[in-house]
Amino acid sequence: MNAAAPSSVSDLTTNPLLDFSGLPRFDAIRPEHVVAAIDRLLEVAAAALETVTAPDFPARWDDMARALDVATERLGLAWGAVSHLNGVADTPELRAAYNEALPKVTEFWTRLGADERLYAKYKAMDLATLNDEQRRARENALRGFVLGGAELQGADKERFAQIQERQAELAQKFSENTLDATDAFTLYVDTAELAGVPADVLEATAAAAAADGKPGHKLTLKMPCYLPVMQFADSSALRQTLYRAYVTRASDQAEGDGTKFDNTAIMTELLALRHEEARLLGHRHYADVSLVPKMADSPEQVIAFLRDLAAKARPFAEKDLADLRAFAAEHLGLADPQPWDWPYVGEKLKEARYAFSEQEVKPYFTAPKVLAGLFHIVETLFEVSIRRDEAPVWHPAVEFYRIERPTPQGTQLVGQFYLDPSARTGKRGGAWMDDARARWLRPDSGALQTPVAHLVCNFADGVGGKPPLLTHDDVITLFHEFGHGLHHMLTQVNERDVSGISGVEWDAVELPSQFMENFCWEWDVLRHMTAHVDTGEPLPRELFDKMLAARNYQSGLQTLRQVEFALFDMLLHGQSEPVTSGEGILALLAEVRQEVALLLPPAYSRTAHTFSHIFAGGYSAGYYSYKWAEVLSADAYAAFEEAAQAKGGSTLDVATGRRYRQAILEAGGSRPAMASFKAFRGREPGIDALLRHQGMA
Repeated sequence: MNAAAPSSVSDLTTNPLLDFSGLPRFDAIRPEHVVAAIDRLLEVAAAALETVTAPDFPARWDDMARALDVATERLGLAWGAVSHLNGVADTPELRAAYNEALPKVTEFWTRLGADERLYAKYKAMDLATLNDEQRRARENALRGFVLGGAELQGADKERFAQIQERQAELAQKFSENTLDATDAFTLYVDTAELAGVPADVLEATAAAAAADGKPGHKLTLKMPCYLPVMQFADSSALRQTLYRAYVTRASDQAEGDGTKFDNTAIMTELLALRHEEARLLGHRHYADVSLVPKMADSPEQVIAFLRDLAAKARPFAEKDLADLRAFAAEHLGLADPQPWDWPYVGEKLKEARYAFSEQEVKPYFTAPKVLAGLFHIVETLFEVSIRRDEAPVWHPAVEFYRIERPTPQGTQLVGQFYLDPSARTGKRGGAWMDDARARWLRPDSGALQTPVAHLVCNFADGVGGKPPLLTHDDVITLFHEFGHGLHHMLTQVNERDVSGISGVEWDAVELPSQFMENFCWEWDVLRHMTAHVDTGEPLPRELFDKMLAARNYQSGLQTLRQVEFALFDMLLHGQSEPVTSGEGILALLAEVRQEVALLLPPAYSRTAHTFSHIFAGGYSAGYYSYKWAEVLSADAYAAFEEAAQAKGGSTLDVATGRRYRQAILEAGGSRPAMASFKAFRGREPGIDALLRHQGMA
């Protein structure tokens, strides 16, 4: 690290964000470290940019990587650690420091991506001196420069930079509003109001109330509390109260002073800025820009794909809804179910039809046993071993692991990961995988840097000294995120920009995650990862058979729901003029619902206002990726089913696992996703396996 100005040396020498000797020192990072460290790293990176863009600096890959990539990677590592903490351990002090540094970081990356001198160096490289991975990374970089505004001049270039900075600010504020609006809601109720709610949820809500010094139960809008109350509480009035609070979060319809978190203005400004960015780059609209680095060819192709999927799913969805309505009228006395009734009706019908409920299954899925089962699958299929490791962490609940591969000399470290499973205040909702560090044959030392991943979920904590219990949906979520993690960690690519998930088309990046979900439905797999929390007994086969029978329960309605979100997103970003008002956003969403949805929400619903995927999460004009990649993942998994059939064994087929690992996971972004898929399957993907898996064949 270059020396800083003398006055700040003492501060910077002890700043944990400037220590790159090993893994991030998460236990030592404080809000007051953020701005000083980021300012210093920006200085070093800016100086490196000037060095490599000097006229006499050689346009050679390795020379440029040594001078520039090492400096920008350090900035990325430090900012990545800060951003991660902002997502999992938000405090007012950290948020303030993050927001102070954010515009500077955005400005630098925007400037770097639009630097025409740097663009010229990449264009001037001699392709004969590059290996295949470097060629692919250069190709992506050239495309990135065009999308980053490197070909813009004068006022246009300046305006483009302003747009990037403002978009980053707005996306962060959207996230903050969503988190704050979710955290702001609390409802204390007595036990009588929670009739029907499962015992483990009652224990958790009672413990939460007691921690606040209150009697009764504390209800929140966080998923481990909200969802089971919606599914199981007999009180329609209680469900209505929670539903209304949930679907009006961060909007003008929020109750009390909740309107202070209203995201309406943020959404319309973001849409206007994205449209302006697209026009500056010479595109019709933002949907065009979004698809440039993706597998799909055009917004029109995506829209046709979504409408075709909706048409195939609709007859199944109509049957799902007719069944729900008939059951609600006959067995629950609900002649006209309201939106807050559907999860409850759905759960009751599922219990009646398949003679089991999620809550009956839940005691068998203790978190430690599920994790051991997941690790067993990964170790078997991909010929690696996973064991506990040590690293500084940001919360006592976080665990750290290493993945190793056997070699003739012993074992070789492949990658490492942090696992942060539990929901808590100050932690963003949902589940995600993020890269903490990429695999890279470092140009500065020649050493191979191994990849590190963050795996984050929001499961309920264990109560009464017992381990956490997961729903089967939680298990699927864990497998999904771990699939992303494997894509990042098992890569054998040495060029950072195309190793792991880097450089993988956004609409193919869900393939490995959705692929892993399939194992949650295999008896040979599942029975080894279950043990009843009280008796230790594995999941009974009879109960599994009921789960399997219910696997595609309401899959028609669920498919239409996903198509609704994806179509809304693509149409919203594909307008010839941007949508400029909250009313306009709501009107478009209503149009999409009229076209594809069977269940319409009340007029006060504002689900778009917390649609973080497209307003704060990188999925803008890309939410369709989930369904697109499901076609790929279902077809990939079909290869394992075929192997099991041919050999009369399990889907944990090592030979097929090896081919999948080598063709898809190890290749990372070093070639187009379609080339990797074809290397594995020997052909292009088809939709048949997806429809079959979802009971819509």
